[in-house]
Amino acid sequence: MHTLQLSIYVLVLLIGIALVFDFMNGFHDAANAIATVVSTGVLKPQTAVAMAAFFNVVAFFFFPTKVAAMVGKGMIDPVIIDQYVIFGALVGAVSWNFLTWYFGIPSSSSHALIGGLVGAAVAKAGVGSLVGKGLWMTVLFIVLSPLLGFIFGSLMMLLVSWMFVRSTPKRVDKWFRRLQLGSAAMYSLGHGGNDAQKTMGIIWMLLIATGYSSVLDKNPPLWVALSCYAAIGFGTLFGGWRIVKTMGQKITKLKPVGGFCAETGGAITLFLATSLGVPVSTTHTITGAIVGVGASHRISAVRWGVAGNIVWAWVFTIPASAFVAAVAWWVGHQLM
Repeated sequence: MHTLQLSIYVLVLLIGIALVFDFMNGFHDAANAIATVVSTGVLKPQTAVAMAAFFNVVAFFFFPTKVAAMVGKGMIDPVIIDQYVIFGALVGAVSWNFLTWYFGIPSSSSHALIGGLVGAAVAKAGVGSLVGKGLWMTVLFIVLSPLLGFIFGSLMMLLVSWMFVRSTPKRVDKWFRRLQLGSAAMYSLGHGGNDAQKTMGIIWMLLIATGYSSVLDKNPPLWVALSCYAAIGFGTLFGGWRIVKTMGQKITKLKPVGGFCAETGGAITLFLATSLGVPVSTTHTITGAIVGVGASHRISAVRWGVAGNIVWAWVFTIPASAFVAAVAWWVGHQLM
């Protein structure tokens, strides 16, 4: 009886840590959804945050749980999952998220979580515990998501420039101040739909490992989905203002028309990835779209030094979080 109670306490603790990560995901990645609409002056920060949080949660009604299934069952062999692996993965992801938030670096919460999973799983059972297909698809989209964001963002900018070639700048600005509300909402919808499901996958993985769910289940329990969407929405309400400045102004100067094109290009990419069940980085996606919008004007409009620093953060995210997760896995064995 004592052992059963202890396992339940550990289970609740790990679910709590997972929801803290989900909260931090919203807190950390709020900038991705609202940086452009705030930096162009279309919305005040408080209003933008509230709108983003609302659409983060509403995403529950729009997307199937394919991303959650990929994270929960498609990357790590379910046989080796236990509380120590989940603990290590979450500590690795949360640590990296906090570090990059503190320094205002728009890194990927998604890849921090995946790096954490890989590090903890390899620490326990070696590379044979990894599921190649799911991991390779995720690694492929590390490259594809910013590239698709870049392509869609620049194409949107070129299309809009062609459509409004005869309009005055004042008229264009007036129209796109309104249209950017829709594009920001779409991007927030895509952000919630992809990112909340990553934590859903972690909790689902834990429930399968402890016998509270089955690997044959097509969807995680409803309470898992609702709590994850609520946590990411709540995190978004607090915002990540350090990163807003980097995303909204330091990469390239944006006007409402540029913000609309970047958000729309990013949203298209997120909708596509989520429909395929691929956990992608919303940070990578919107950064690629912003760079695409800036480059469509002229190459010199993009501050490539700032963009380069962001790319270095991307490169280090998975190995750094994997290393911390491996250490946390060992520490977990000593404490739990």
